Amino acid sequence: MPAATSNREHAQKAIAVRTALAGHQRELFALRFSRSERDLFDPLEDLYGAHPGFDDFRRDLIVALAEAQEQRPAALCALDLKRDLEPDWFQRPDMLGYVFYIDRFNGTLKGVLDKADYLQELGCTYIHFMPCLRPRPGDSDGGYSVMDYREVDPRLGTMADLQQVTTALRARGMSVCVDLVLNHTAKEHEWARRARMGDRQYQDYYWMFDSPELPQTYSETLVEVFPTHAPGNFTHYPDFGKWVWTTFNEHQWDLNWSNPRVFLEIVKIMLFLANKGVEVVRLDAVAFMWKRMGTRCQNEPEVHQLLQALRAASRIVAPALIHKEEAIVAPKDLIPYLGRGKHTGKTGNLAYHNSLMVQFWSALATRETRLMTHVLRTHFPQSFVNATWGTYLRCHDDIGWAVTDEDAAAVGVTGFTHRAFLADFYAGRFPGGFARGSDFQSNEDTGDKRTNGTCASLCGLESALEQIDASATDAAVHRILMGHALIASFGGIPLLYMGDELGFLNDHSFEANEHLRHDGRWMHRPKMDWTKAARRNDPLTIEGRIYAGLHHIFTRRRATPHIHAANSTEIVDLAIDGVFAFARRSPIGPLVCIYNFSGAWRSLSEAKLRHAGVTRYFDMLGDAEVKLVDGALPFPPEGRIWLV
Repeated sequence: MPAATSNREHAQKAIAVRTALAGHQRELFALRFSRSERDLFDPLEDLYGAHPGFDDFRRDLIVALAEAQEQRPAALCALDLKRDLEPDWFQRPDMLGYVFYIDRFNGTLKGVLDKADYLQELGCTYIHFMPCLRPRPGDSDGGYSVMDYREVDPRLGTMADLQQVTTALRARGMSVCVDLVLNHTAKEHEWARRARMGDRQYQDYYWMFDSPELPQTYSETLVEVFPTHAPGNFTHYPDFGKWVWTTFNEHQWDLNWSNPRVFLEIVKIMLFLANKGVEVVRLDAVAFMWKRMGTRCQNEPEVHQLLQALRAASRIVAPALIHKEEAIVAPKDLIPYLGRGKHTGKTGNLAYHNSLMVQFWSALATRETRLMTHVLRTHFPQSFVNATWGTYLRCHDDIGWAVTDEDAAAVGVTGFTHRAFLADFYAGRFPGGFARGSDFQSNEDTGDKRTNGTCASLCGLESALEQIDASATDAAVHRILMGHALIASFGGIPLLYMGDELGFLNDHSFEANEHLRHDGRWMHRPKMDWTKAARRNDPLTIEGRIYAGLHHIFTRRRATPHIHAANSTEIVDLAIDGVFAFARRSPIGPLVCIYNFSGAWRSLSEAKLRHAGVTRYFDMLGDAEVKLVDGALPFPPEGRIWLV
């Protein structure tokens, strides 16, 4: 195999000149290179093998890997060994994620350390810093318009501060996740600046055109991500005579991943961050990375080849690093991001379970679970190899009502009507509805609307407090707790967005900020209110009730080995209106998790429970035996139970 021989020759030369690598580190590097060589170079040869500079690219890539290995701190090399020996570390039931913008949490990176006790008390083991690399000035799409990947936003601190924080949190058992934007850079990035000055090398880093004909042809099949405030997919710059591909915003220039040098640059950046102690990279906007005429330029097969190669590069130098792929796409397109076919076990380790999130809110609004059961049973495998979900009820982003016409029709409803209902319900327009949210990016051509809102406000807490209605408040709290019990048990890493553990409501203060007011998503990105957090141990407060409830859920999760993400999740249809159930099939027996969305009491018959796999009436969530009444288990509204 000539290519393989050439790869190894390059690797041996790279290792030979890395005189700072100790003997055992050289041996480890060689072993890991051998382990991941084909996973790295098979896709790269497919993508770039015909490129005239491929051999130089391959040599430079291997040298970059060896240099990153040489620069890797000893403590992280030890962590690499630990993670190689315990590859399921991120699948274990003790994992709990917490997601926040650093400035909105506690000002700066050093401020995060001041609140590390709070994170540890909550039980967090995975801390996602929302975009913290240096953004462009002004509007930066919430930090996703990055002008320097090797610097931290100076308002938050320095790269040295980031390294200090990752080290301190790791000592407390917490892994830090940082965003790495792959589809685009800010137009102020050094590569873009050089491209704008006419440097052809850097113009090839982006999708640039000399005339509008090709952009117009591509546009015939593209969709608009932000049709309201950033229509179109290309921007014309008269000052240097180019049309630039700008999928998201004018200030975000799409990278040209058909150029192997872009791959090389990103690998260097990724390993640089890993060497600063980052243990999870959230690879942003991955679905858009590869462009093909006549398509939507989303989810193209080459994307998965790129992601496999990036993962292989990590496994060679920094096995402690895992990849979370941000792909908010339809179910059929989502599964490959966790590895399918020839990419099984080789691409992402984590992906957002967008469908679980959408189906939770859909079932909560309709009070029935037929659609939820159909979608989650029909489209998703029961487990993955070396990969799992990030489960969540909300994130920093809006909720897109990703319900297909086909899935809606399968349960006897119309897709367009159902999506419109959900948008109206969660915007607070549905008569008698409990939710308080707002529309985001309404599309007049399709009629589609997306939704903004905090978890608590969408669950009815805001409207209940406005009405001073104790029973409505109780119902809202139980909806919040039911949702978090669901994401804690389904499989994967449950992700809490900052403030959800305290019931934060929608925040409209962003409307006074000229850089934020155009983006309604800031409504559900409130600043941390430490006064409210101080009430978390007072059971008479809303904050205390929700915090105690979530703390209990995640404590019980840690005590329930069935929840390990390697154990399969089998959707179970109990044929009870408004009830959703699944079984976690584990070597020690099944765990049957049941949730009542109906808004009314339901009766779970012994026969149906036994058919689902229940052999003992012990509730792992409640940590107590449960009793049947006349051969059935009474189940309250917003009920949640984990039966063995």
